[in-house]
Amino acid sequence: MSKRQRIVIDPAVCGGRPIVAGTRVRVADVLDALASGATTDELLADFPYLSREDVLACLAYGARAVDHTVVQAA
Repeated sequence: MSKRQRIVIDPAVCGGRPIVAGTRVRVADVLDALASGATTDELLADFPYLSREDVLACLAYGARAVDHTVVQAA
């Protein structure tokens, strides 16, 4: 499963927020935990149904979400 397939958006799950496929774990929750100092190993212990690849997919999703072109009018 590619990183892009691991993150899904389903309007019927978690209000349509991005989640790890097959779970109700929101990408934002994984990113918040990591930003707060949690390690990947701690996340995997707390959420045994997640894989290391799922955590990396969340990071990749977050990176893509903030990468956008800024156009300035002259």
